[in-house]
Amino acid sequence: MTVSRLPLDGIRVIDFSRVLAGPLCSALLGDLGADVIKIEPPGGDDYRAIGPFAHGESGLFGAMNRNKRSVVIDLKTADGQTLAQSLCAQADVVVENFRPGVAARLGIGYETLSARHPALVYASVSGFGQTGPESRRPAYDIILQALCGLMDATGAPDGEPTLVGDSVSDVVSGIFASWGVLAALVARDRTGRGTHVDVSMFDATLNLTAGLVARYAATGVAQSRVGNRHATSAPFGAYRAADGHFVVAVLNNKLFAGLADAIGQPGLAADPRFASDASRCAHEAELRACIERWAATRTVAGVNADLSAAGIPVAPIQSIRQALDSEHARTRGLLADAAAADGSTVRLPTQPLKFSAYPVTRTTRAPRLGEHTSTVLEEVLGLDAATIASFAAQGVIAESIQENDLV
Repeated sequence: MTVSRLPLDGIRVIDFSRVLAGPLCSALLGDLGADVIKIEPPGGDDYRAIGPFAHGESGLFGAMNRNKRSVVIDLKTADGQTLAQSLCAQADVVVENFRPGVAARLGIGYETLSARHPALVYASVSGFGQTGPESRRPAYDIILQALCGLMDATGAPDGEPTLVGDSVSDVVSGIFASWGVLAALVARDRTGRGTHVDVSMFDATLNLTAGLVARYAATGVAQSRVGNRHATSAPFGAYRAADGHFVVAVLNNKLFAGLADAIGQPGLAADPRFASDASRCAHEAELRACIERWAATRTVAGVNADLSAAGIPVAPIQSIRQALDSEHARTRGLLADAAAADGSTVRLPTQPLKFSAYPVTRTTRAPRLGEHTSTVLEEVLGLDAATIASFAAQGVIAESIQENDLV
């Protein structure tokens, strides 16, 4: 029997983060029912001004800030810091991704907030963590991909180091941050005390490259670039057909024998060069030539049909459009329609997890800047209209700022 509430209903998150890693962390919590209150400066989150734009709003901002309420507070004012501290005292979780030391200067550091609210779970997402010689260094995804070995391990053997095709350092840091918050909430239920969750994008990106790290830890040898093939297995990579490319993944002798039969060369399975995964990897070039001679007279669709029928793991190389427009993605509900601020419809990414005991996770549009300032201050802090109006007149807070009014 399912229940009507989502897993994090009743959890309140105060989100001071901006751009990608921190906002993704809080968005994932909001998907599961948490009340995420996004605190923005009068100029708003930088992502509001980054394209692509649809319906006058940033698609990137919309995706990373779904299921949130926006409150504008100027943390450079004493009253603004007091308001923010009071909101945090009524919360379960705080998320921030300032450089170390900045949150403390703004009056919302962990020491200040936890002294007032010991049960608070406080997540800091930064480029290099709260400690270490690089901790004050700013970071962007490309910086982390470069420093963590990801670019060095990506690309053709005789080519240049290559960026992975999305901001994976930011994304994996946001995922680890949400995981850390949930672990801290479980521990708080047992102990009654919160904790400071220190999330380093450098650490998270190295953990993302789990295979590279494991190989180095075991052998002391850093993996070099191998292009579109596996470093230690074959045939396991991308191959050319008549009209494009496809991938296969063969990790054992049984699968290899099946592949050899499927491409009309059953004798390959008995060839000493291809007798084991290690020997196949050592002779990957000869094996590739055999596969691509067979595939050269077939389309990618034909290759996939033939190898799938033989039970070989195979796939075409799809674009993101093809992936998201696929019947499987639609069945899994990986994009959801939501009502935009202007009443039109926007598509937003959804929580990838499914829970048998809970309904489908929610997906609502990102808020307009300051859209919920009055509502939150009244609801959470009990402030009356006159007090809220006074703060607004002083520039401590702001309400419903239109994106085209930002400078």
